[in-house]
Amino acid sequence: MTETASLPHPLSGWMALLLIPFLISGCQGSAGTKGPLPGLTTRTIQLDDETRRYAIYLPERLENPAPLVFELHGGGIYIEDETGESGHKTPYKLWMEIAEREGLIVVYPEGLEGRYGKPTWNDCRANASVNSDADDVGFISTLIHELAARYPIDESRIYVSGTSNGGLMALRLATELSTEIAAVAAVAAAMPDRSKCTPPADPIPVLFMNGTADNHLPYGGGTLSNPPNPDHGSVYSTEHSVAIWTALDQTDATPASQRFPDIDPHDGSTVTRSRYSNGIGGTEVVLYRIDGGGHSAPSIRERYSRLFERYFRKQNHDIEMTSEVWAFFKNKRRE
Repeated sequence: MTETASLPHPLSGWMALLLIPFLISGCQGSAGTKGPLPGLTTRTIQLDDETRRYAIYLPERLENPAPLVFELHGGGIYIEDETGESGHKTPYKLWMEIAEREGLIVVYPEGLEGRYGKPTWNDCRANASVNSDADDVGFISTLIHELAARYPIDESRIYVSGTSNGGLMALRLATELSTEIAAVAAVAAAMPDRSKCTPPADPIPVLFMNGTADNHLPYGGGTLSNPPNPDHGSVYSTEHSVAIWTALDQTDATPASQRFPDIDPHDGSTVTRSRYSNGIGGTEVVLYRIDGGGHSAPSIRERYSRLFERYFRKQNHDIEMTSEVWAFFKNKRRE
């Protein structure tokens, strides 16, 4: 494993996401140190003859044991775009501020190159040909075990959040790593309607956060990308994806709903949260419906450019994605 020091302190979507760099214009534990140093570090690990990259952030005050959050990028996105090191707007760097406040560890893993030579995740879409065929489930599982051996991780509080291709990968992990993960969040993502994976079998808390005007992953389901491209596969509707998990978790049939204040009336979107509670083992399924929202993570502070919105449609500015996801994760524990 190699390490490259990066940001010392926290900063104050697949498919056509290949264009994002143009549109949206640590922790160390080496011999001789007294303990892990705070900050952001980029590392590599060898797995199946491949060099895999990830960034890890440790706060000044680390809980013992500490929750662990994985943030999975969208297709075509590098970890430097996630952490803000590339200089682009990114809601995902706000995880580092949450880490400082809550004493948790944040990890930004990176997928391997897909068809277009950019990082992708091998999610469950059987009819997609643009992603890599890497063992990404094995990659995340290996990271969990490597990090648990090195840091005081609370192994009952390991969480995965992802957007777009990363969101579909998070849903795959909910199925295939349910014995290691306490909860997942899928942003701008849904369940594949043609899956190469086994169906979900174990109850697990799941959060969806999708825009009704998403032109890359249709809220109502169908072929992905803009314009729709069969090479990117297809998904169920958001509502059907939610129903898959509410049925598995055996939650309440009727959700408790809350509409968030429209604090930015100029963003063309509003947010309603539907919470399906009382599932097996205390599981729940939560849907953030972003009416008028496009293919992006909502953020109040990290606002994408107008050029970005021309291609991916409106970004909501009424909620902070990372804050909402952490509020969902925080009290979830794997039994």
